[in-house]
Amino acid sequence: MNILVLNMRNYTELHEFILLGIPQTEGMETVLFVIFSFIYLFTLLGNLLILTAIVSSSTLHTPMYFFLGLLSIFDMLFPSVTCPKMLFYLSGQSHTISYKGCAAQLFFYNFLGATEGCLYSVMAYDRFVVCVGLVMAAWLVGGLHATILTSFTFRLTYCGSSLVDYFFCDIPAVLPLACTDSSLAQRVGSTNVGFLALMLWFSVCVSYTRIGIAILRIRSAEGRQKAFSTCSAHLTAILCAYGPLITIYLQPTPNPLLGAVVQILNNIVSPMLNSLIYSLRNREVKRSLKRVGTEK
Repeated sequence: MNILVLNMRNYTELHEFILLGIPQTEGMETVLFVIFSFIYLFTLLGNLLILTAIVSSSTLHTPMYFFLGLLSIFDMLFPSVTCPKMLFYLSGQSHTISYKGCAAQLFFYNFLGATEGCLYSVMAYDRFVVCVGLVMAAWLVGGLHATILTSFTFRLTYCGSSLVDYFFCDIPAVLPLACTDSSLAQRVGSTNVGFLALMLWFSVCVSYTRIGIAILRIRSAEGRQKAFSTCSAHLTAILCAYGPLITIYLQPTPNPLLGAVVQILNNIVSPMLNSLIYSLRNREVKRSLKRVGTEK
């Protein structure tokens, strides 16, 4: 016990962390800066156009497009949690992030990610009153999820190495830096993420089983094709969201490079693809976008 106290006195409590960036990419900073800047700006522009089309077109004021508009907002906010800081240090600026900034990044990453996951699970409902209640529930679940993970992570003492071997503050990257026992935080994190992911995935499966049965009952071939087109776009977006989550948090022995690649796909590429998936696979959205472009 005395030895532990003496060792702890040799450290000073950390007030900032250093983000080491994407593993095994030394010397590629300029190329990555250009690529990620383009993807980030395209993501913001694409989702902003979809949101504008939905708001400006009265024919799109339905529950499905209500959710689609919310997803467009989340697909602008979610990459904005990590991408600006990453672009900042890829441009040659400082890699440091403050202790509070790291905690805020971890909180909003998990909050927006969990809330968006909940929205994917409730998009099958078609009544506005139900939609509003489900959206409020999604925000509540996302906030509770992020609060639990952030509080368990940052109640630990960080007084040793400040080098975060990652490109943003995420739980698997921050916990190894704790001076105190982090086993409880690790168990809570994996249990919380795993339970939420499985619960949401189960609700998606139940919803789409019912939707599939309803679609098969549609007599019109055109009606079935339209319904399947909408559902396939939604399911593609869900797979883009849940695939990285399972790969990163539920693998027994995380691989840093694989984790970084998957997180880049999840944080930056998926929000861009969502705008393409929903706009290119949806005739109403494409017509509304054309009207918006014509009016301007």
